[in-house]
Amino acid sequence: MSVSMLAEQLQQKNIEIEVYATTANGKTELPVKPNEPVTVEGVCVTYFKRITKDHSHFSPALFRKLWKNARNFDVIHIHAWWNLVSLFSCAIALMCGIPVVVSPRGTLSAYSFTNKNISVKRIIHQLFGKRLLNRCFIHVTSDDEEKHISAILTPKGIFKIANFVKLSGCDPDSLTNREVFRLIFLSRIEEKKGLDLLLNALPLLSFPYQLTIAGDGEANYVEQLKDLARSKNIEHNIDWAGFQGDDKFRLLGQHNLLVLPSFDENFGNVIIESLSVGTAVLISPFVGLADYVEENKFGWISDIDADSFSTAIGQIRNNPTELDRIKASAPAKIREDFEANNLCERYIKMYDTILNG
Repeated sequence: MSVSMLAEQLQQKNIEIEVYATTANGKTELPVKPNEPVTVEGVCVTYFKRITKDHSHFSPALFRKLWKNARNFDVIHIHAWWNLVSLFSCAIALMCGIPVVVSPRGTLSAYSFTNKNISVKRIIHQLFGKRLLNRCFIHVTSDDEEKHISAILTPKGIFKIANFVKLSGCDPDSLTNREVFRLIFLSRIEEKKGLDLLLNALPLLSFPYQLTIAGDGEANYVEQLKDLARSKNIEHNIDWAGFQGDDKFRLLGQHNLLVLPSFDENFGNVIIESLSVGTAVLISPFVGLADYVEENKFGWISDIDADSFSTAIGQIRNNPTELDRIKASAPAKIREDFEANNLCERYIKMYDTILNG
């Protein structure tokens, strides 16, 4: 979402932009005609077939097109890392002498190097990944991400600019039922999000509560979490709501508190989405927006263990005045800080600085 919003905003500023992507749609392929440019929300996009069906997304057609056309662009902006599209595209752009911006999107965090395919990542990083990245400019979305990048790389420059986030267009809901404390977890369901930690924290609560889990993930992992909830005898307190589209704003507004106990989150779009409807947040210190939340007093930061989260939820529930203050003040501040036009100007300034110093 953040990448597509960036492209759309740049196009509206009359900046000529093209997007190259693969036909990847999870384990299946998008129903699009490959190798032919199409207009998506005003942006020129070309989709290319991939010959691998996993997260490597190897696409010779995309590489051929990029090699042919790279010199037609002033800047090439690559989003994410640890896939063959990003790695080979970066190498091609640098060989063609075009400035490259890489937005790692959390893929170069300390957690990333210790979770999944650890050996492969380290080999890639030491053999050529680090050399490529040190010749690039890096775009990060938080102080925490910048700190991790600076510890492992010496790139040509680092720019910190927030993600584009689609904000709610509706007014915050007023919660009339104060007896049941309503919690919501809204995110993709995967190990790094810490949902198991939250499920272990809930049995420690001594008051009525309801948890909505909005999101989806791999079926086996979701079933493991449901088994955990059953073993803790809390399944009757949980509503598995599944993936949410734009209806998520209405859902967020119907809850007292968003909880995200993530072990690694370079930014955390859902934090901004929740605050845009006035719903306060409880997060781990490993969420990129933790400093923003703390600075603006829009929520709480907890140590990342079940006891700490349980204690924090109890204290927050007993502080309705603070929840009401956040409900009233957060939406306007979020709109001011994450207004799309202002963010777009910052990205344009980044490109201009790369080109002109």
